[in-house]
Amino acid sequence: MAAVTLLALGNGAPDVFASVAAVRTGQYRTGFGAILSAGTFVSAFVVGFVAIYAAPFSLNPAPFVRDVLFYLTAALFLFYVYLSAEIYLWQAVGFVGFYLFFVGLVFWMDLGLGAGGKKSRVEAGVVGDSEIQRGLVAPDFEIGQVSENSEDGKPSFGLRRALVMISKAWELPVSVLLKLTIPQAAPSEWSRFYTSANIALCPLALLYACNSFMPFNHPVGFLLSDTHLPLWFVVLLASSPLALLHYIMEKDPPKTEQMPVLLIAFVMSVFWISTTAGELLNCLAALGSLLELPPALLGLTVLAWGNSVGDLVADVALAKAGHPAMAMAGCFAGPMFNMLVGLGTALVIQTYNAYPEVYELQFHVGIIIAFVFLLLSLMGSLLVITWCRFRVPRFWGFCLVGLYVIFMAVSLVIAKFSG
Repeated sequence: MAAVTLLALGNGAPDVFASVAAVRTGQYRTGFGAILSAGTFVSAFVVGFVAIYAAPFSLNPAPFVRDVLFYLTAALFLFYVYLSAEIYLWQAVGFVGFYLFFVGLVFWMDLGLGAGGKKSRVEAGVVGDSEIQRGLVAPDFEIGQVSENSEDGKPSFGLRRALVMISKAWELPVSVLLKLTIPQAAPSEWSRFYTSANIALCPLALLYACNSFMPFNHPVGFLLSDTHLPLWFVVLLASSPLALLHYIMEKDPPKTEQMPVLLIAFVMSVFWISTTAGELLNCLAALGSLLELPPALLGLTVLAWGNSVGDLVADVALAKAGHPAMAMAGCFAGPMFNMLVGLGTALVIQTYNAYPEVYELQFHVGIIIAFVFLLLSLMGSLLVITWCRFRVPRFWGFCLVGLYVIFMAVSLVIAKFSG
């Protein structure tokens, strides 16, 4: 259940807000391209690598068929909507509703497992945190061994130390900014200064997030009718005394984690993810203008790879830890969440703004190619693995990696000649 709710939200948040930012700024081709290419990257390239590394291994039939069929159905429905060149509000809402139905089905199946739940989870490859951590840190351990066993370790150590210092200097201002605006829920990380700063600055950040509904500099009559101050300054005037009062009165950290603090931390984390996604889209648009690259190609490559490389690292680490079935299970629910909730939410916003008119979509052959290869990877995995009695063969891993290479080659050719 957690895999299709909290885990999907955590892993898919950058994709969700990147899609919302792309569609909201009129770059829906970038949003479509990123979601589809990221889905193809995970369902073909990542699944292929896991299969090559760990095959043959068995999968639990019911969860595998459920996840792939739902993802395939969602992709087909989105493909139909895109070919129709227009989307209605009810269709956009249907994407989000379809994922909610999927979550409900997963919850029902988990409850239906009953006493056999533990056995099924073991067969599916669900493991403890310690085992996952061992798989994730294994590559770093091997790198460390190479450094220590090298004949001349001093230059390597000096270079690594310099890189660490540069990284810390780069991260310091970002870390301070996040601490100023994201409350720390753990009592051991509580700071009176940062908590007071949160009280003063979090309302400003939320006001900035609502800039499209209420301008950040909206003039507000303050005290005197002929005196108008910007809205952000009025909010700061209201929050600063509360922050100062908190700094004077509160001297000891809370004894336990507090739910309001957790909720505020979650909301502020969402704000920063959304803001970062918007700036990333602006950078991609600027890069595309400078290099004269179409936005669909940027979505198919840079944005998709950046959002999905974490899936590759995590799933390969799980396969190295001896749990390829669990790695395979995460390759379908996550991209489906990004498509239905990420792109679906963006389309809901745009169709709501256009209502009662329809939101029109412009045809681009690169998006069609992305749809085709995504559908091929999903249908191929479903047919081949089912035919092999739910044992993943190694040859299929090579086929999937080759399919993704062909997809990228075709996409580059189309981008070059179609623009």
